Formats: sequence, structure tokens, C-alpha cells
Amino acid sequence: MSQKKKISKEQAKEMGKQAAAQNPELGRRLTLIPVVALGIGATVGSGIFSSLQEVALASGSALFLVLAFVIGGLLQIPSNLCYAELASAYPEDGAHYIYFREAGSRPLAFLCGWMSYWAIDPPSVAVMELAIVNHVLVFCPLPDLGQRFLAAAIDVTFMCIHLRSVKGGGIINTILTAVKILPFLFIVGFGAFYINQELFLSPQPLDSAVATGNLGIVALLAGVSATTWSYDGMAAACYMSGEIKNPKKTIPRALIITAIIVLSLYAVLTTVSTGLLSIDELAESTAPIALLAGKLPVIGPYAENIVAVMIILVILGSVSSCIMCQPRIEYAMAKDGLFFKIFGKVHKSFKTPYVAIMMHSALSIFLIFASNLNDILGYFTIVALLRNFGTFGTIFVLRRKPKSEYDPSYRAPLGYTMPVIAMVMTLTLIISTFAWAPVAGIIASAVTVGTGLPAFYFWDRKNNPKKKVSK
Repeated sequence: MSQKKKISKEQAKEMGKQAAAQNPELGRRLTLIPVVALGIGATVGSGIFSSLQEVALASGSALFLVLAFVIGGLLQIPSNLCYAELASAYPEDGAHYIYFREAGSRPLAFLCGWMSYWAIDPPSVAVMELAIVNHVLVFCPLPDLGQRFLAAAIDVTFMCIHLRSVKGGGIINTILTAVKILPFLFIVGFGAFYINQELFLSPQPLDSAVATGNLGIVALLAGVSATTWSYDGMAAACYMSGEIKNPKKTIPRALIITAIIVLSLYAVLTTVSTGLLSIDELAESTAPIALLAGKLPVIGPYAENIVAVMIILVILGSVSSCIMCQPRIEYAMAKDGLFFKIFGKVHKSFKTPYVAIMMHSALSIFLIFASNLNDILGYFTIVALLRNFGTFGTIFVLRRKPKSEYDPSYRAPLGYTMPVIAMVMTLTLIISTFAWAPVAGIIASAVTVGTGLPAFYFWDRKNNPKKKVSK
């Protein structure tokens, strides 16, 4: 009898090993520094090079320009605190998809992932890769087809890096993030010696601000609103919560540190910018950082080349971060039986969702050879904002659940104040985006729901036999 028991235990152990080999799981290999680098890398992208002009136009004065970035950054902290709470409660890959699912809305959870894959994540990566190539042209002219092949090669390179190893990919991403911040620090450090205090302290608003009446608090609020996209991406770590060591402590710390670093970087950059360029120059220039570099002694004659290198490094870091984290949503959906099953495969040796990463890159590369990508992204901007708005709203639902179902190690302070601030900020963007392109927003919403809901019910019924029987 004892021999039978011994054999059955050994057999069970062997069967467990075989099951683990056939269905490997993702490992927790990312520590605090790579997680912070992931958030910074996803946030500090090419947007800061153009947003200076937009914020200058909106705020109308040098002082309000700096204040707009500082206040805008401070107002993004509540969003990060909300994500910190949600991620500490559900430390698994999938971000928005997971939070909607746990809040009891599987259809909305599915729509988040459906939209992210087809309309937001791979298209945004393709746009960034084409932007890198556009700045490579400063040094090396290429025909149109050559440009697209170079963009595809960039995608394949990072795909291979992040497919091979989460830990190794985290190291590469950390290095890229450090390298892309260095040029900013160089310009800020060098430019600080040449700040013109009269420019910085000048209270004179733009003529356009006077003409439209956008003065005082109205101009400041407009400037704050214009900074919002510059801070988007800080919660990238939530996509990979299932691969972070000690996530209940690491994720909240990483999100708070990320917000502080990005806010500080933008604050010093805008301070130096307004000390070297007038508000009119900032508002009129489509390349304010290049104009700023051109004002500096020694490096001025090489400003175009220096800024081109800066932009290439900055966007490379963003591409790396996105390819690293974005495929985790489709992986999480596939594990729940709500996406193509193959997306849920984990590599036996690499312990990465290799199929999801490869399919993410496949779609990006396909779109690289398509056209009007910026138009596609513009259409779905409002849907992405609605997703974020709903994500913050899940906290109101989840906090009412028993502790056995919702027990975050970190809670956003001041009760519901933080999610309310986060939702108000997002709602402001939704309203302004809809006012700017109402037809595009309606079309994108209709396409998302019209294609997503049938797909959801197909997979839901396919993987839930009980529903078929009851019907």
C-alpha cells in the first residue's frame, strides 16, 4: 500500500514537471530601476519637442509656460497613485484589461485590449519608428522604400531583444532611458549659464493671448491642459505587473519616482527654454528645442544635428519601452480565452510571451508600409481617453468589494480625491479632443464597439460551454 502511495506521489510530481514544461509561466525578473526606466522611457518621447510650442501658445507668457508644466505634472500624480493602487491589488500583466475585468465588466475589459492592439499600440510604435527614420535623413538620405525598411528593422531589433529576455530587455531599456535623458541634462546644464533673466521674468503675454482674452487663470489652465500628453505613459509598468519582483511594493514606488523624475526634467527644461527664448519664439517655432540649442555658444552651429540625435535617442527609448510592455495586454486576454489562443504562449526558455511580442511587431511592420498612420491614431485618441477615464472609475467599484477580493498593498490617499482628480483631468482632454474632431471620435467609438463586441461574444461563448448549454 505504501509502495503504491510512493509511486503515485512520484508520478504526480513528474506530471507536474511535464505540465510546467508544456505551460511555462512568466517569471518575476524586473526590479525597481528597470521599472522606473520603463515608465520614463514610455513617457519622455518626441512629444516634448513639439509640446513646448503648444503650451506656449496656450499659456501666453514665460512664467505661465513653466507653471503649466509644473502644475500639469503635479496633476498627473493622482493618476499614478490610482494606478499604483490598482496594480498593487492585481499584480499581473494586462493593466487596463485586468482592472475592468476585476471590476466586473468583461466586455469593457475586452474592448480595452481589442482597441489597444488594432488601433493604438502597434500603430503608435509604427509612427515612432517612422519618426526616427525621418531624423536619420538629416545624416543619410534614403528613398521612401528604404526608409520603411529601416523602420521595420528597428522594430525587429527591439522585438528580438525583448523576446529573448525580460531581464536583459530591462537592462537595455534602462541604458536607453539613461542615454536619452543625458542630452536633455546637457542642454539644461549648459544653457543655465546663459539664461536671460529679463526673458524669464517678463510678464508680457503673446499678442494672440491678448487678442483672444486668454489671460490670467484662463491662460494658465489652457497651458496646463496642453501639457497633459507630455506626461502620458508613466503607468507603463502596470502592463507588466506580473513580471515585477515584489510588485506590491515595487510598483507604487516606481510610479511615484517616475512622476517626480519626469516632472523635474520638464520643469528645468522649460525654465531654461524660457530663459533663452522669448515666448513669441517658443510659440512660433515648430522645433523649439533646436532653436534653443542654436542660441547656445559652441554647439549653436551644430544645433540641427545635435537635436536630430537627441530625438533619435529619445524615440528609440520610447519604442523599446512600448515593445517591451504593450503585448502583455493581448497575452492576458489570451490567457482568459478572450483573444487568439496563440497569444498566450510563453517561451519555455525565455519565459516571455513571445508570440504576443512577435504579433505586435508584425502588425507594426505592416502598418509601417501603410499610410496616414497619424490620421488613424488621431481617430482613436478619444477612445483611448475614455478607456483611461473608465480605468480610474473602477476604483469606485473595486473599493466596495470585500477584502478577500480587493486588498491593495497601497491605497491612493485622501479617499476618492485622487481618482476624482484623475478623472477630471482625463475628462478635460476628452471634451477638448471631441470638440476638435467630433466626427473622428464618433467614428472611432462606433468602430471599436461595432467590431469589438461581436468578437468578445464569439470568444466568450467559445470558451464558456456553460453559456452554450444554458442558451
